[in-house]
Amino acid sequence: MSKTKIFAHRGASGYAPENTLEAFALAITQGADGIELDVQLTKDGIPVVIHDETIDRVTEKTGWVKDYTLNELKELTVLKNKFPEYSSSKIPTLEEVLDAVKTSGIQVNIELKTGIYWYPEIEQKVADLVKASGMEDKVIYSSFNHYSIQQIKKIVPDAETAYLYSDVILNVEDYAENTGVDGLHPAVYHVKMADFLKEYLDSGLNVRVWTVNEKEDMEWLIRAGVTAIITNYPDKAVQIKGKVEA
Repeated sequence: MSKTKIFAHRGASGYAPENTLEAFALAITQGADGIELDVQLTKDGIPVVIHDETIDRVTEKTGWVKDYTLNELKELTVLKNKFPEYSSSKIPTLEEVLDAVKTSGIQVNIELKTGIYWYPEIEQKVADLVKASGMEDKVIYSSFNHYSIQQIKKIVPDAETAYLYSDVILNVEDYAENTGVDGLHPAVYHVKMADFLKEYLDSGLNVRVWTVNEKEDMEWLIRAGVTAIITNYPDKAVQIKGKVEA
């Protein structure tokens, strides 16, 4: 029987504005086991949940996240043209998201967005919020900036961590094990290009594949027994998982 968990990529982002409280609430309603989200810092140093380093794509304004205060960001709405039924969705703080999902028992994959701009002390600030929320055992930290993950390990030695990557890294499973990291988060197109998946699964590391939106890929990865698939459509993945396990 498959043990694969279903993680909602930026929440149920196929149906609601990504990385918003509404998208995370919908993911829970659709039966997701976890949510994946992205964290950056505002101009005044507050961890907020937004994917791009700029606000151009998801709001009516332009510019870098780091150049806006929290109050300024809170004046904006997220993807209201794409999702008119969610015309009042806001950029949430990480604290707001953790508070909102805590009682559900859902897991939270926090991606530290430090690949383009390395926010000062972001690892410490995020770890402090997780501790304050009491969700240490529910949080997985990941990043394309592997130095950020090592910093998390210094701050919270027992934290669950994973390396995000999209390139073809030689012996990445050995690299993760040798640096004390618990999991691998490869792109779906990466695991499809060669027989990497077997190597990753044989390593015993947690393997969570992103972003898995095609039904055929969902079924394949669930049957293979990956730790989790990260998808914009958690309801579809839950249905497919149910069929595989039947």
